[in-house]
Amino acid sequence: MPADPTSPDNADATARYRTVWISDVHLGTSECQAAHLIGFLRSFECDHLFLVGDIIDGWQLRRGFYWHQTHNDVIQKLLRKARKGTRVVYVPGNHDEAARQFIGLAFGDIEIVDEAIHVLADGRRLWVTHGDLYDGVIQCAKWLAYLGDSAYEFTLRLNRRFNSLRAQLGLPYWSLSKYLKHKVKRAVGFITDFEHALAVETRRRGLDGVVCGHIHHAELREIDGILYCNDGDWVESLTALVEHDDGRLEIIDWAAHVRSVAAAKRAKPVAAVPQPAPVNPAALPAPSTARTPLHG
Repeated sequence: MPADPTSPDNADATARYRTVWISDVHLGTSECQAAHLIGFLRSFECDHLFLVGDIIDGWQLRRGFYWHQTHNDVIQKLLRKARKGTRVVYVPGNHDEAARQFIGLAFGDIEIVDEAIHVLADGRRLWVTHGDLYDGVIQCAKWLAYLGDSAYEFTLRLNRRFNSLRAQLGLPYWSLSKYLKHKVKRAVGFITDFEHALAVETRRRGLDGVVCGHIHHAELREIDGILYCNDGDWVESLTALVEHDDGRLEIIDWAAHVRSVAAAKRAKPVAAVPQPAPVNPAALPAPSTARTPLHG
């Protein structure tokens, strides 16, 4: 849906962060929550903004073209932030792997790099990578990754219709894909293996932590002494990773923000329409009985 100019998503910037990481936006798909992303981008200012892969979904665009006006708005907002002084760094992922041929170049003040090292305000060094290069399915059986992507897209469409019915019943959003990920042991094992593989590689590089995306699962925790950060996605989770001025990291749950604002709007009492004051008949002047003289 297009952004509503009266919604809180379009509020002026109120937050100030040192660094922001977002990934897995999947522009070019009908499931991309571009309107909410625009709201988030408008809500803050920052020094560094990392786009950690799968910003544009080239896989889906090859299957069938889809591009909403809000997808243009996201691109324009990112370019505007870069023009106004924010350092914007783009680390391509597997869905936008075509951008890897432009590594080392800059488009509209947006740097394109294969990976990056970011130093937090407290001195910790983080490796920034999309993470697909440490996904065994992507590297060893890409056809299976394409098949899984189609299945995920089908699940999202089914989930959208299911949640439309839930909304009519006054029930909150429920994610079928997340439920399946947590119930299927292989999916849980894949996420765990992915996280540990990145932690091992981070330690091998002599760094303090890693920031990635790819698996659409926001996380901020330590794995064997290595800080593992996943910024989530903008298809279902609507999450981002931010660094405060003191180096503290936090996952922003924008979906929770949207729900809380919507709930506050519903709870706000409607202003009463002013009614005219009651008329006291005794206070009215008595009707005149005098007749108007006739002339003629």
